[in-house]
Amino acid sequence: MKKVITSLFCIMLVLFYLPLTAFATGDGNIDGGGGGMGNGTSDNYWNNGNDGVRITVIRNTDRMPVTTPIDFTNKNQTNIQVHFGKRSKISYVNGSSLVPSTSGYQYYNPAQPIPKIISNNGNVNIAAIKSYFCSEYALKLISNATGMNYNTLISGEYKILLEPIAFMTFQGIKMAMTAHEAAMYDEKLGGGLRSKMVSLSHKNLPLSMFLETSDLGFAAWDGPSNQKVTNAQIKSYLGLGIIRFADADKGVQISTNSYEYRTDTDVITSITVTTDKRRTQDNPVSVTFKVDGKSYTVNDIYIPEGESQLVWFKWHTPKTPQTMSINVSVSGATANESNITAKIVELKENTPPNPTANDRNDNFKASSVPSNPQEITATWGEWDSYWQPQWEWEADWNWIDNKWIDSGNWVDKGDWNFRWISYYASLSASLNVQPDSKVPTTLNKTMKSGYGINLNASTSLSSNASSLAVTGAQNVISYYPEFNYQNYNRVLEKTSGDFSASFQLKNNKYSTYNSRTHFTPVWFPDGTYTVYAEVIDAWTPVGMLSANLSDSVSIKGSLYDDWHIGPRK
Repeated sequence: MKKVITSLFCIMLVLFYLPLTAFATGDGNIDGGGGGMGNGTSDNYWNNGNDGVRITVIRNTDRMPVTTPIDFTNKNQTNIQVHFGKRSKISYVNGSSLVPSTSGYQYYNPAQPIPKIISNNGNVNIAAIKSYFCSEYALKLISNATGMNYNTLISGEYKILLEPIAFMTFQGIKMAMTAHEAAMYDEKLGGGLRSKMVSLSHKNLPLSMFLETSDLGFAAWDGPSNQKVTNAQIKSYLGLGIIRFADADKGVQISTNSYEYRTDTDVITSITVTTDKRRTQDNPVSVTFKVDGKSYTVNDIYIPEGESQLVWFKWHTPKTPQTMSINVSVSGATANESNITAKIVELKENTPPNPTANDRNDNFKASSVPSNPQEITATWGEWDSYWQPQWEWEADWNWIDNKWIDSGNWVDKGDWNFRWISYYASLSASLNVQPDSKVPTTLNKTMKSGYGINLNASTSLSSNASSLAVTGAQNVISYYPEFNYQNYNRVLEKTSGDFSASFQLKNNKYSTYNSRTHFTPVWFPDGTYTVYAEVIDAWTPVGMLSANLSDSVSIKGSLYDDWHIGPRK
Protein backbone atom coordinates (compact mmCIF):
# COMPACT_ATOMS: atom_id res chain seq x y z
CA MET A 1 0.00 0.00 0.00
CA LYS A 2 1.31 3.43 -0.86
CA LYS A 3 2.43 5.31 2.23
CA VAL A 4 0.57 8.58 2.72
CA ILE A 5 2.68 11.34 4.24
CA THR A 6 0.40 13.42 6.44
CA SER A 7 3.00 15.21 8.56
CA LEU A 8 4.72 16.90 5.65
CA PHE A 9 3.44 20.10 4.20
CA CYS A 10 6.15 21.16 1.84
CA ILE A 11 6.24 24.82 1.00
CA MET A 12 8.38 26.95 -1.23
CA LEU A 13 7.30 30.39 -0.16
CA VAL A 14 10.73 31.77 -0.82
CA LEU A 15 10.97 30.86 -4.51
CA PHE A 16 9.76 33.60 -6.80
CA TYR A 17 9.61 34.25 -10.52
CA LEU A 18 8.29 36.95 -12.79
CA PRO A 19 8.14 36.93 -16.60
CA LEU A 20 11.28 38.22 -18.28
CA THR A 21 11.77 40.11 -21.51
CA ALA A 22 15.27 39.74 -22.94
CA PHE A 23 17.02 41.78 -25.63
CA ALA A 24 20.17 41.00 -27.56
CA THR A 25 23.26 43.00 -26.58
CA GLY A 26 26.92 42.62 -27.42
CA ASP A 27 28.26 40.11 -29.94
CA GLY A 28 25.88 37.22 -30.55
CA ASN A 29 24.35 37.01 -27.12
CA ILE A 30 21.98 33.99 -26.96
CA ASP A 31 20.24 31.85 -29.52
CA GLY A 32 17.33 29.98 -28.16
CA GLY A 33 14.44 29.42 -30.46
CA GLY A 34 12.14 31.84 -28.70
CA GLY A 35 11.17 35.46 -29.08
CA GLY A 36 13.17 38.28 -27.54
CA MET A 37 16.53 36.51 -27.22
CA GLY A 38 18.33 38.16 -30.12
CA ASN A 39 20.51 36.49 -32.72
CA GLY A 40 23.16 34.05 -31.56
CA THR A 41 26.31 32.80 -33.20
CA SER A 42 27.72 29.32 -33.58
CA ASP A 43 30.25 30.10 -30.80
CA ASN A 44 27.97 31.73 -28.20
CA TYR A 45 24.39 30.51 -27.75
CA TRP A 46 21.86 28.86 -25.50
CA ASN A 47 18.91 26.70 -26.52
CA ASN A 48 15.60 27.38 -24.80
CA GLY A 49 14.78 24.58 -22.35
CA ASN A 50 18.38 23.45 -21.94
CA ASP A 51 18.37 24.01 -18.21
CA GLY A 52 18.39 22.19 -14.89
CA VAL A 53 18.50 22.53 -11.13
CA ARG A 54 21.31 21.94 -8.64
CA ILE A 55 20.01 20.45 -5.39
CA THR A 56 21.81 20.59 -2.04
CA VAL A 57 20.53 19.53 1.38
CA ILE A 58 21.38 22.14 4.04
CA ARG A 59 21.38 21.62 7.80
CA ASN A 60 19.41 24.28 9.68
CA THR A 61 21.71 24.31 12.70
CA ASP A 62 24.79 25.76 11.02
CA ARG A 63 23.53 26.35 7.45
CA MET A 64 26.09 23.92 6.08
CA PRO A 65 25.62 21.45 3.19
CA VAL A 66 25.28 17.85 4.34
CA THR A 67 25.12 16.24 0.89
CA THR A 68 27.13 16.58 -2.30
CA PRO A 69 25.06 18.68 -4.70
CA ILE A 70 23.19 16.79 -7.44
CA ASP A 71 22.04 18.19 -10.78
CA PHE A 72 18.64 17.39 -12.30
CA THR A 73 18.02 18.08 -16.00
CA ASN A 74 15.69 16.78 -18.69
CA LYS A 75 18.32 16.82 -21.45
CA ASN A 76 21.19 14.52 -22.35
CA GLN A 77 24.26 16.42 -21.16
CA THR A 78 27.03 13.98 -22.12
CA ASN A 79 28.55 16.59 -24.43
CA ILE A 80 29.43 19.04 -21.61
CA GLN A 81 33.11 19.89 -22.02
CA VAL A 82 33.65 22.23 -19.06
CA HIS A 83 31.85 22.58 -15.73
CA PHE A 84 32.83 23.66 -12.21
CA GLY A 85 32.28 20.51 -10.21
CA LYS A 86 29.58 20.12 -7.61
CA ARG A 87 29.55 23.10 -5.26
CA SER A 88 26.59 24.99 -3.89
CA LYS A 89 26.04 28.72 -3.58
CA ILE A 90 26.59 28.39 0.19
CA SER A 91 29.99 26.76 -0.36
CA TYR A 92 31.06 29.59 -2.67
CA VAL A 93 29.87 32.20 -0.18
CA ASN A 94 31.87 30.41 2.52
CA GLY A 95 35.05 30.72 0.47
CA SER A 96 35.21 27.89 -2.07
CA SER A 97 37.09 28.76 -5.25
CA LEU A 98 35.76 28.44 -8.77
CA VAL A 99 37.66 25.48 -10.29
CA PRO A 100 36.97 24.52 -13.95
CA SER A 101 36.78 20.79 -14.65
CA THR A 102 36.92 18.84 -17.90
CA SER A 103 36.06 15.49 -16.32
CA GLY A 104 32.74 13.85 -17.08
CA TYR A 105 29.75 15.89 -16.00
CA GLN A 106 27.45 13.98 -13.59
CA TYR A 107 23.69 14.55 -13.73
CA TYR A 108 20.30 12.90 -13.28
CA ASN A 109 17.43 12.65 -15.77
CA PRO A 110 14.28 12.20 -13.64
CA ALA A 111 11.72 9.81 -15.10
CA GLN A 112 9.14 12.50 -14.46
CA PRO A 113 10.63 15.58 -16.18
CA ILE A 114 11.24 18.73 -14.20
CA PRO A 115 9.34 21.87 -15.25
CA LYS A 116 11.04 24.52 -17.36
CA ILE A 117 13.37 26.50 -15.09
CA ILE A 118 14.82 29.26 -17.32
CA SER A 119 12.72 31.08 -19.87
CA ASN A 120 13.41 33.40 -22.77
CA ASN A 121 9.86 34.73 -22.86
CA GLY A 122 8.39 34.40 -19.38
CA ASN A 123 6.71 31.09 -20.18
CA VAL A 124 7.55 29.42 -16.86
CA ASN A 125 4.94 27.98 -14.51
CA ILE A 126 6.19 28.74 -11.01
CA ALA A 127 3.32 26.80 -9.46
CA ALA A 128 4.46 23.73 -11.36
CA ILE A 129 8.03 24.19 -10.09
CA LYS A 130 6.80 24.40 -6.50
CA SER A 131 4.49 21.44 -6.93
CA TYR A 132 7.21 19.31 -8.50
CA PHE A 133 9.96 19.86 -5.94
CA CYS A 134 7.56 19.67 -3.00
CA SER A 135 6.06 16.37 -4.17
CA GLU A 136 6.70 13.04 -2.49
CA TYR A 137 8.08 11.79 -5.81
CA ALA A 138 10.75 14.51 -6.08
CA LEU A 139 11.68 14.35 -2.39
CA LYS A 140 12.15 10.58 -2.53
CA LEU A 141 14.17 11.01 -5.72
CA ILE A 142 16.38 13.53 -3.90
CA SER A 143 16.65 11.12 -0.97
CA ASN A 144 17.79 8.28 -3.23
CA ALA A 145 20.20 10.43 -5.25
CA THR A 146 21.86 11.98 -2.19
CA GLY A 147 21.80 8.83 -0.05
CA MET A 148 19.97 10.67 2.72
CA ASN A 149 17.18 8.91 4.60
CA TYR A 150 13.80 10.17 3.42
CA ASN A 151 12.28 10.65 6.89
CA THR A 152 15.41 12.48 7.99
CA LEU A 153 15.24 14.69 4.93
CA ILE A 154 11.69 15.83 5.71
CA SER A 155 12.10 15.96 9.50
CA GLY A 156 12.34 19.74 9.62
CA GLU A 157 16.02 19.64 10.54
CA TYR A 158 17.03 20.40 6.96
CA LYS A 159 16.19 22.61 4.00
CA ILE A 160 16.72 21.99 0.30
CA LEU A 161 18.62 24.60 -1.68
CA LEU A 162 17.73 24.84 -5.40
CA GLU A 163 19.92 26.62 -7.94
CA PRO A 164 19.03 27.01 -11.63
CA ILE A 165 21.63 25.70 -14.10
CA ALA A 166 22.14 26.77 -17.70
CA PHE A 167 23.77 24.50 -20.32
CA MET A 168 25.26 26.83 -22.92
CA THR A 169 27.86 27.08 -25.65
CA PHE A 170 30.37 29.82 -24.89
CA GLN A 171 33.34 30.53 -27.19
CA GLY A 172 32.54 27.26 -28.93
CA ILE A 173 32.76 25.23 -25.68
CA LYS A 174 29.73 23.47 -24.20
CA MET A 175 29.51 24.47 -20.52
CA ALA A 176 27.30 23.97 -17.44
CA MET A 177 27.03 26.60 -14.71
CA THR A 178 24.75 27.95 -12.00
CA ALA A 179 24.01 31.66 -11.70
CA HIS A 180 26.58 32.06 -8.93
CA GLU A 181 29.20 30.25 -10.99
CA ALA A 182 28.38 32.43 -14.00
CA ALA A 183 29.00 35.57 -11.91
CA MET A 184 32.30 34.24 -10.57
CA TYR A 185 33.37 33.08 -14.05
CA ASP A 186 32.56 36.48 -15.52
CA GLU A 187 34.74 38.10 -12.87
CA LYS A 188 37.58 35.76 -13.81
CA LEU A 189 37.19 36.79 -17.45
CA GLY A 190 36.99 40.49 -16.68
CA GLY A 191 33.42 40.70 -18.04
CA GLY A 192 34.00 38.33 -20.96
CA LEU A 193 30.95 36.15 -20.27
CA ARG A 194 28.64 39.14 -19.85
CA SER A 195 29.85 40.64 -23.12
CA LYS A 196 28.66 37.59 -25.07
CA MET A 197 25.83 36.04 -23.03
CA VAL A 198 24.39 38.89 -20.94
CA SER A 199 20.68 38.12 -21.41
CA LEU A 200 21.25 34.60 -20.14
CA SER A 201 24.12 34.90 -17.66
CA HIS A 202 23.10 38.20 -16.10
CA LYS A 203 19.34 38.22 -16.55
CA ASN A 204 17.29 35.12 -17.30
CA LEU A 205 19.48 32.63 -15.39
CA PRO A 206 19.91 34.54 -12.09
CA LEU A 207 16.40 36.00 -12.08
CA SER A 208 14.73 32.62 -12.67
CA MET A 209 14.88 32.01 -8.90
CA PHE A 210 15.27 34.33 -5.92
CA LEU A 211 13.93 34.63 -2.38
CA GLU A 212 10.75 36.35 -1.30
CA THR A 213 11.85 36.20 2.35
CA SER A 214 15.34 36.02 3.79
CA ASP A 215 16.57 32.53 4.62
CA LEU A 216 19.81 30.56 5.10
CA GLY A 217 21.70 33.81 5.42
CA PHE A 218 20.56 35.15 2.03
CA ALA A 219 18.46 38.30 1.83
CA ALA A 220 15.26 38.55 -0.16
CA TRP A 221 15.49 40.22 -3.58
CA ASP A 222 13.32 43.31 -4.01
CA GLY A 223 14.96 44.70 -7.13
CA PRO A 224 13.64 44.63 -10.72
CA SER A 225 12.91 41.19 -12.18
CA ASN A 226 13.26 42.18 -15.84
CA GLN A 227 16.57 44.02 -15.98
CA LYS A 228 20.18 42.93 -16.23
CA VAL A 229 21.92 42.51 -12.87
CA THR A 230 25.51 42.75 -11.65
CA ASN A 231 27.84 40.00 -10.49
CA ALA A 232 27.60 41.32 -6.92
CA GLN A 233 23.79 41.20 -6.99
CA ILE A 234 23.83 37.65 -8.34
CA LYS A 235 26.19 36.44 -5.63
CA SER A 236 24.27 38.12 -2.82
CA TYR A 237 20.64 37.65 -3.84
CA LEU A 238 19.89 35.70 -6.99
CA GLY A 239 19.84 32.22 -8.49
CA LEU A 240 18.39 30.27 -5.56
CA GLY A 241 15.17 28.88 -4.14
CA ILE A 242 14.58 27.07 -0.87
CA ILE A 243 12.28 24.22 0.13
CA ARG A 244 11.38 23.95 3.79
CA PHE A 245 8.87 21.88 5.72
CA ALA A 246 5.84 23.46 7.38
CA ASP A 247 5.53 20.94 10.20
CA ALA A 248 8.65 22.36 11.77
CA ASP A 249 7.75 25.92 10.83
CA LYS A 250 4.65 25.76 13.00
CA GLY A 251 6.46 24.17 15.91
CA VAL A 252 8.41 27.06 17.38
CA GLN A 253 7.80 30.78 17.59
CA ILE A 254 10.10 33.38 19.06
CA SER A 255 9.24 36.81 20.40
CA THR A 256 11.77 39.53 21.11
CA ASN A 257 12.01 42.97 22.67
CA SER A 258 14.21 46.01 22.32
CA TYR A 259 16.73 46.90 25.02
CA GLU A 260 18.71 49.88 26.24
CA TYR A 261 22.01 49.14 27.95
CA ARG A 262 24.92 51.15 29.31
CA THR A 263 28.33 50.95 27.65
CA ASP A 264 30.99 48.56 28.99
CA THR A 265 28.47 46.59 31.05
CA ASP A 266 27.55 42.93 31.61
CA VAL A 267 23.93 42.42 30.51
CA ILE A 268 21.36 39.67 30.05
CA THR A 269 19.30 39.52 26.84
CA SER A 270 16.31 37.17 26.60
CA ILE A 271 13.60 36.03 24.22
CA THR A 272 10.44 34.00 24.70
CA VAL A 273 10.22 30.67 22.87
CA THR A 274 6.77 29.11 22.37
CA THR A 275 6.19 25.64 20.92
CA ASP A 276 3.10 23.95 19.51
CA LYS A 277 4.51 20.50 20.21
CA ARG A 278 6.51 19.22 23.12
CA ARG A 279 10.30 19.45 23.09
CA THR A 280 12.16 16.75 25.04
CA GLN A 281 15.61 15.12 24.92
CA ASP A 282 14.38 13.43 21.76
CA ASN A 283 13.83 16.73 19.94
CA PRO A 284 15.30 19.63 21.93
CA VAL A 285 15.50 23.18 20.68
CA SER A 286 18.65 25.30 20.53
CA VAL A 287 18.75 29.07 20.20
CA THR A 288 21.73 31.00 18.85
CA PHE A 289 22.25 34.70 19.51
CA LYS A 290 24.71 36.56 17.29
CA VAL A 291 26.00 39.99 18.26
CA ASP A 292 29.15 41.97 17.58
CA GLY A 293 30.75 39.10 15.65
CA LYS A 294 30.22 36.54 18.41
CA SER A 295 27.74 33.66 18.73
CA TYR A 296 26.12 32.46 21.95
CA THR A 297 24.21 29.16 21.73
CA VAL A 298 21.78 27.84 24.33
CA ASN A 299 21.29 24.08 23.89
CA ASP A 300 18.88 21.48 25.28
CA ILE A 301 15.76 23.62 25.61
CA TYR A 302 12.80 21.48 26.70
CA ILE A 303 9.22 22.80 26.63
CA PRO A 304 5.82 21.08 27.00
CA GLU A 305 3.35 21.30 24.15
CA GLY A 306 1.73 24.71 23.91
CA GLU A 307 3.98 26.23 26.59
CA SER A 308 6.71 28.84 26.51
CA GLN A 309 9.80 29.90 28.40
CA LEU A 310 12.54 32.48 28.42
CA VAL A 311 15.85 31.79 26.73
CA TRP A 312 18.70 34.14 27.58
CA PHE A 313 22.40 34.82 27.25
CA LYS A 314 24.93 36.98 29.06
CA TRP A 315 27.27 39.33 27.18
CA HIS A 316 29.30 42.51 27.57
CA THR A 317 28.38 45.71 25.79
CA PRO A 318 30.98 47.70 23.82
CA LYS A 319 32.74 50.72 25.25
CA THR A 320 31.27 53.17 22.74
CA PRO A 321 27.62 54.22 22.29
CA GLN A 322 25.90 52.62 19.29
CA THR A 323 22.79 50.78 18.14
CA MET A 324 23.34 47.04 17.75
CA SER A 325 21.33 44.26 16.13
CA ILE A 326 21.20 40.88 17.88
CA ASN A 327 20.27 38.09 15.46
CA VAL A 328 18.25 35.23 16.94
CA SER A 329 17.87 31.85 15.22
CA VAL A 330 16.43 28.50 16.27
CA SER A 331 17.77 25.04 15.52
CA GLY A 332 16.14 21.71 16.29
CA ALA A 333 13.03 23.23 14.74
CA THR A 334 12.47 25.67 11.93
CA ALA A 335 11.47 29.17 12.91
CA ASN A 336 11.81 32.56 11.32
CA GLU A 337 14.92 34.44 12.32
CA SER A 338 14.40 37.53 14.45
CA ASN A 339 16.44 40.52 15.46
CA ILE A 340 16.67 42.38 18.76
CA THR A 341 17.61 46.04 18.73
CA ALA A 342 19.99 46.98 21.53
CA LYS A 343 20.68 50.66 22.06
CA ILE A 344 23.98 51.13 23.86
CA VAL A 345 24.15 54.49 25.67
CA GLU A 346 26.87 56.15 27.70
CA LEU A 347 26.22 56.81 31.38
CA LYS A 348 27.46 60.38 31.54
CA GLU A 349 28.15 62.21 34.78
CA ASN A 350 26.94 65.80 34.87
CA THR A 351 29.61 66.95 37.30
CA PRO A 352 28.62 69.74 39.71
CA PRO A 353 30.49 73.03 39.27
CA ASN A 354 33.43 74.04 41.47
CA PRO A 355 32.06 75.35 44.79
CA THR A 356 33.60 78.52 46.22
CA ALA A 357 33.54 80.24 49.57
CA ASN A 358 31.61 83.18 48.07
CA ASP A 359 28.70 81.13 46.68
CA ARG A 360 25.21 82.25 47.76
CA ASN A 361 21.69 80.97 47.24
CA ASP A 362 19.39 83.13 49.33
CA ASN A 363 16.24 81.76 47.66
CA PHE A 364 17.02 78.08 48.24
CA LYS A 365 14.08 75.91 49.22
CA ALA A 366 14.67 72.28 50.11
CA SER A 367 13.06 69.61 47.92
CA SER A 368 11.76 66.26 49.04
CA VAL A 369 13.99 63.27 48.45
CA PRO A 370 12.84 61.57 45.20
CA SER A 371 10.63 58.52 45.40
CA ASN A 372 11.18 56.79 42.05
CA PRO A 373 10.10 53.27 41.05
CA GLN A 374 12.52 50.46 41.83
CA GLU A 375 12.71 46.74 41.16
CA ILE A 376 14.60 44.81 43.80
CA THR A 377 13.29 41.28 43.11
CA ALA A 378 12.68 39.16 40.03
CA THR A 379 11.35 35.67 39.39
CA TRP A 380 11.47 33.48 36.30
CA GLY A 381 12.04 29.84 35.41
CA GLU A 382 12.64 27.18 32.82
CA TRP A 383 11.31 23.75 31.93
CA ASP A 384 13.23 20.54 32.50
CA SER A 385 12.40 17.18 30.94
CA TYR A 386 12.96 13.81 32.58
CA TRP A 387 12.09 10.22 31.79
CA GLN A 388 9.29 8.63 33.82
CA PRO A 389 9.70 4.82 33.45
CA GLN A 390 6.72 2.49 33.24
CA TRP A 391 7.76 -1.13 33.09
CA GLU A 392 5.30 -3.60 31.59
CA TRP A 393 5.64 -7.30 30.91
CA GLU A 394 5.36 -8.04 27.19
CA ALA A 395 4.38 -11.70 26.81
CA ASP A 396 5.73 -13.91 24.03
CA TRP A 397 4.02 -17.34 24.26
CA ASN A 398 5.59 -20.24 22.37
CA TRP A 399 4.64 -23.95 22.18
CA ILE A 400 7.81 -25.76 23.32
CA ASP A 401 8.09 -29.39 24.42
CA ASN A 402 4.33 -29.88 24.38
CA LYS A 403 3.66 -26.89 26.59
CA TRP A 404 3.22 -23.14 26.36
CA ILE A 405 6.21 -21.12 27.52
CA ASP A 406 6.21 -17.37 27.97
CA SER A 407 9.52 -16.05 26.59
CA GLY A 408 8.55 -12.43 27.04
CA ASN A 409 10.45 -9.62 28.72
CA TRP A 410 9.95 -6.40 30.61
CA VAL A 411 9.55 -3.33 28.41
CA ASP A 412 9.80 0.25 29.55
CA LYS A 413 6.77 2.04 28.13
CA GLY A 414 7.42 5.24 30.01
CA ASP A 415 7.43 8.75 28.66
CA TRP A 416 9.01 12.14 29.10
CA ASN A 417 7.60 14.33 31.87
CA PHE A 418 8.27 17.99 32.64
CA ARG A 419 9.02 19.96 35.75
CA TRP A 420 9.27 23.71 36.22
CA ILE A 421 12.45 25.06 37.80
CA SER A 422 11.87 28.42 39.49
CA TYR A 423 14.55 31.06 39.87
CA TYR A 424 14.72 34.30 41.80
CA ALA A 425 17.06 37.25 42.16
CA SER A 426 17.07 39.81 44.93
CA LEU A 427 19.01 43.08 45.09
CA SER A 428 19.90 44.68 48.40
CA ALA A 429 21.86 47.89 48.82
CA SER A 430 22.83 50.51 51.38
CA LEU A 431 24.30 54.01 51.32
CA ASN A 432 26.51 55.52 54.00
CA VAL A 433 27.18 59.27 53.93
CA GLN A 434 29.94 60.54 56.24
CA PRO A 435 31.86 63.79 56.71
CA ASP A 436 35.15 63.70 54.83
CA SER A 437 38.20 62.78 56.92
CA LYS A 438 39.71 66.20 56.18
CA VAL A 439 36.86 68.03 57.94
CA PRO A 440 38.51 69.55 61.05
CA THR A 441 35.39 69.76 63.21
CA THR A 442 32.86 66.91 63.19
CA LEU A 443 30.76 65.17 65.77
CA ASN A 444 29.59 61.78 64.53
CA LYS A 445 27.57 62.71 61.42
CA THR A 446 27.26 66.41 62.24
CA MET A 447 29.41 68.82 60.25
CA LYS A 448 29.58 72.40 59.08
CA SER A 449 28.56 73.40 55.57
CA GLY A 450 31.24 74.01 52.96
CA TYR A 451 33.18 70.87 53.81
CA GLY A 452 33.19 67.60 51.89
CA ILE A 453 31.33 64.36 52.39
CA ASN A 454 32.20 60.77 51.47
CA LEU A 455 29.75 58.22 50.00
CA ASN A 456 30.01 54.47 50.37
CA ALA A 457 27.40 52.33 48.60
CA SER A 458 27.25 48.57 49.08
CA THR A 459 25.20 46.22 46.88
CA SER A 460 24.48 42.52 47.00
CA LEU A 461 22.73 40.34 44.41
CA SER A 462 21.48 36.98 45.67
CA SER A 463 20.00 34.35 43.35
CA ASN A 464 19.52 30.60 43.02
CA ALA A 465 20.21 30.82 39.27
CA SER A 466 23.49 30.31 37.46
CA SER A 467 25.90 33.22 37.28
CA LEU A 468 25.20 33.17 33.52
CA ALA A 469 21.64 34.34 34.28
CA VAL A 470 22.33 37.36 36.49
CA THR A 471 24.75 40.21 37.03
CA GLY A 472 25.55 42.22 40.10
CA ALA A 473 24.76 45.94 40.26
CA GLN A 474 27.28 47.80 38.14
CA ASN A 475 26.45 51.49 38.42
CA VAL A 476 25.38 53.94 41.14
CA ILE A 477 24.32 57.51 40.41
CA SER A 478 24.11 60.07 43.24
CA TYR A 479 22.08 63.30 43.40
CA TYR A 480 22.32 66.23 45.83
CA PRO A 481 19.87 68.52 47.66
CA GLU A 482 21.52 71.84 46.69
CA PHE A 483 20.50 71.05 43.08
CA ASN A 484 17.05 69.79 44.13
CA TYR A 485 18.19 66.31 43.01
CA GLN A 486 18.20 67.47 39.39
CA ASN A 487 20.61 68.49 36.63
CA TYR A 488 23.88 67.59 38.36
CA ASN A 489 24.95 64.15 39.52
CA ARG A 490 27.98 62.07 40.34
CA VAL A 491 28.48 58.51 39.03
CA LEU A 492 30.15 56.42 41.70
CA GLU A 493 33.14 54.21 40.93
CA LYS A 494 33.03 50.51 41.72
CA THR A 495 35.98 49.82 43.99
CA SER A 496 35.52 46.11 44.66
CA GLY A 497 33.34 43.06 44.16
CA ASP A 498 30.90 41.72 41.59
CA PHE A 499 27.68 40.22 42.94
CA SER A 500 28.60 41.89 46.25
CA ALA A 501 30.15 45.22 45.36
CA SER A 502 31.29 48.50 46.88
CA PHE A 503 31.07 51.94 45.27
CA GLN A 504 32.61 55.28 46.20
CA LEU A 505 32.77 58.77 44.79
CA LYS A 506 35.38 59.34 42.13
CA ASN A 507 38.36 61.55 42.96
CA ASN A 508 37.21 65.16 42.96
CA LYS A 509 39.31 67.33 40.67
CA TYR A 510 38.45 70.36 42.80
CA SER A 511 39.79 68.75 45.98
CA THR A 512 43.19 69.95 47.22
CA TYR A 513 43.91 66.39 48.29
CA ASN A 514 42.27 64.73 45.25
CA SER A 515 39.88 63.08 47.68
CA ARG A 516 36.80 61.00 46.91
CA THR A 517 34.56 63.75 48.12
CA HIS A 518 31.59 65.98 47.32
CA PHE A 519 31.65 69.49 48.77
CA THR A 520 28.52 70.78 50.45
CA PRO A 521 27.79 74.41 49.56
CA VAL A 522 28.83 76.91 52.19
CA TRP A 523 25.40 78.54 52.01
CA PHE A 524 23.47 75.32 52.81
CA PRO A 525 21.17 76.02 55.78
CA ASP A 526 21.37 74.18 59.07
CA GLY A 527 19.45 70.93 59.05
CA THR A 528 19.53 67.61 57.27
CA TYR A 529 21.67 67.20 54.15
CA THR A 530 20.36 64.08 52.35
CA VAL A 531 22.03 62.39 49.38
CA TYR A 532 19.86 60.33 47.03
CA ALA A 533 21.33 57.49 44.91
CA GLU A 534 20.06 55.03 42.33
CA VAL A 535 21.62 51.57 41.99
CA ILE A 536 21.22 50.21 38.44
CA ASP A 537 22.41 47.61 35.95
CA ALA A 538 21.76 44.46 37.91
CA TRP A 539 20.43 42.35 35.03
CA THR A 540 18.26 39.22 34.97
CA PRO A 541 16.40 37.41 32.14
CA VAL A 542 13.25 39.38 33.04
CA GLY A 543 14.93 42.77 33.07
CA MET A 544 17.00 45.10 35.22
CA LEU A 545 16.88 45.29 39.00
CA SER A 546 17.36 48.68 40.62
CA ALA A 547 17.30 50.16 44.10
CA ASN A 548 16.87 53.68 45.49
CA LEU A 549 19.00 54.76 48.44
CA SER A 550 19.42 57.79 50.68
CA ASP A 551 21.44 58.79 53.72
CA SER A 552 22.15 62.04 55.51
CA VAL A 553 24.51 64.15 57.55
CA SER A 554 23.48 67.04 59.78
CA ILE A 555 24.60 70.57 58.94
CA LYS A 556 25.22 72.93 61.84
CA GLY A 557 27.07 76.14 61.09
CA SER A 558 29.50 76.79 58.26
CA LEU A 559 33.21 76.50 57.66
CA TYR A 560 33.43 80.26 58.43
CA ASP A 561 32.80 79.33 62.07
CA ASP A 562 36.13 77.52 62.09
CA TRP A 563 37.98 80.65 61.03
CA HIS A 564 39.26 83.12 63.62
CA ILE A 565 41.42 86.22 63.66
CA GLY A 566 44.35 86.09 66.01
CA PRO A 567 46.83 88.79 67.05
CA ARG A 568 49.80 89.40 64.80
CA LYS A 569 52.95 88.00 66.37
